[in-house]
Amino acid sequence: MAKLLPVGLAAGAVAALALWLTGGGRAHGLTERLPDTDTTGLAAGGVLAPSALPGTLIKGDGVAVGPDSPLYSLSWPRFRGARLDNVSTEPLPLSRDWGREGPKVLWSVNMGEGYAGPAVLNGRVYVLDYDQQRQGDALLCLSLADGKEIWRRWYPNRILRQHGMSRTVPAVTDKYVVTLGPKCHVMCVDAASGEYRWGLDLVNEFKTEVPQWSAGQCPLIDGSKAIIAPGAKTCLMLAVDCQTGSILWRTPNPKGWQMTHSSIVPMELAGRRMYIYCGSGGVVGVSADDGKALWEYEGWKVPMANIPTPVIVGDGRIFLTGGYNAGSMMLQVKDVGGKFVVEPLFRHKAKVFDSPQHAPILYKEHLYSVRSDGQLACMDLEGKVLWASGSAHRFGLGPFLIADNMILAMDDEGVLTAAEATPSGYRQIAQAAVWKKPGEDPRSAEPGEIADGQEAWGPMALVGGRLIVRDLTRMVCLDLRAQ
Repeated sequence: MAKLLPVGLAAGAVAALALWLTGGGRAHGLTERLPDTDTTGLAAGGVLAPSALPGTLIKGDGVAVGPDSPLYSLSWPRFRGARLDNVSTEPLPLSRDWGREGPKVLWSVNMGEGYAGPAVLNGRVYVLDYDQQRQGDALLCLSLADGKEIWRRWYPNRILRQHGMSRTVPAVTDKYVVTLGPKCHVMCVDAASGEYRWGLDLVNEFKTEVPQWSAGQCPLIDGSKAIIAPGAKTCLMLAVDCQTGSILWRTPNPKGWQMTHSSIVPMELAGRRMYIYCGSGGVVGVSADDGKALWEYEGWKVPMANIPTPVIVGDGRIFLTGGYNAGSMMLQVKDVGGKFVVEPLFRHKAKVFDSPQHAPILYKEHLYSVRSDGQLACMDLEGKVLWASGSAHRFGLGPFLIADNMILAMDDEGVLTAAEATPSGYRQIAQAAVWKKPGEDPRSAEPGEIADGQEAWGPMALVGGRLIVRDLTRMVCLDLRAQ
């Protein structure tokens, strides 16, 4: 069970939702300032009192790059990137020869246990970490240039290790950062300064039931709205004004669907913008205008830990997948006389083409995924599996993205592999252990023999040839730029 839970990852996901063991927070060179409110407000049982959510802002010695820096224009502002597809569109060529030593490490940061992935905007890296010393969720703002901490905002949230602590990716704009913590605390702060704007305790305010292995849903910012799915009896989904924290609309939840680890993704169809979400009872499309449910489909349910985010294929098609033998399914949503109807196009059993943790990637009219047997695989949009990487090339539950016509995939131990993103077959380009054992050469050893990472399942981010990856307790920035 534990093997199928990362990011979230978020959420789906991930999100990043998986087994975690040991780690530590990073607070070097920091000076604490007066808290915005009392940060001791833990109710009985370690539950966060609403008044404590603003927490404490701590300034670090990191320096944010200015608008004149080439790093300032780089962007990976949320889970799965700006377009929510895990594909980098930057024209910068990437290296295809990593040499014996592998890609250069530009900086490295110790993290609290978890799988929380980064978001990047305006030369800053944002991570919702867990401060194990203070026992609280901690939003870190790091310099993309050197990884030094510019500031952190933390609030007390005493939690037990449920396969680790952190596991979601913030959503960032020029003005706001919105986070969703492991116990369903939503926080919005100023993106530059870290000053507190507003917060929501979904458990106390909506009676949300925290998912098993904690929350893995990554928040979505769409324009000026933050979109969250509390999965509560009184509210399936809601929109919040990022400026004021006011709730703009709520989606009723008459069937009592609960929160999953999957994240929300927008879709355009028949002139309507809608938000697609996999709840515990199925899939729903919610109007972006007023929060009304436009359609739902109960024929897709993951028996446990629904993690991967729906993949919007186009023309009303949505690809769904999950672990625990859920397999995968392609849905077709149509506008028929002003009403939306949903029908399945095809379905695959587990290991034919599925993904238990990270959502598949749509790239040039094909889907790429790491299946539940650990193999990387490619499928066309009609459901024909074109290739799998084979038993000698397995990637466990690690993350993957596509850039410069390459698939960059990480395995459980932190071995990074580059392969051609092509439907013609699996062709490996390069491989290196990010957290490697001294003196080992990936060209002459099995991945497990060279790698020293553990549970490297958190979502990755790529900006300007800089790949930010993490394992259970460490985050590093790799230089993948072609020389």
